[in-house]
Amino acid sequence: MIAHLVLFRLKAGLSAAERAELIRAFDAGLRTIPSVRRARVGRRMLHGAGYESTAADFPYAAELEFDDVEGLQTYLRHAAHEGPAQRFFALTEATMVFDYEMVEGAAVAPAAAGWA
Repeated sequence: MIAHLVLFRLKAGLSAAERAELIRAFDAGLRTIPSVRRARVGRRMLHGAGYESTAADFPYAAELEFDDVEGLQTYLRHAAHEGPAQRFFALTEATMVFDYEMVEGAAVAPAAAGWA
């Protein structure tokens, strides 16, 4: 499974209409692009952990999951992603995007052993 993680901070002073536009475009892409298997969004939670003060401030996160790299690439090239992505980058002050190949269950320990 491929996890596409997007951490971001919106530009200050965005109008309610601009924020709603981003949400509509994101939702349309999720419903239109069949290679998206799962999508989650969240707001950063601060709870007093020491690492919070050392990390860059990205108040929002989106995680999209794909079966494989081909599914991710299909998503990235899809018309329902390209236009909204340009608008997204225009409305964000800072963004970090990462892609990870994820494993779970019994595959976790063997995958982690490869880190050493």
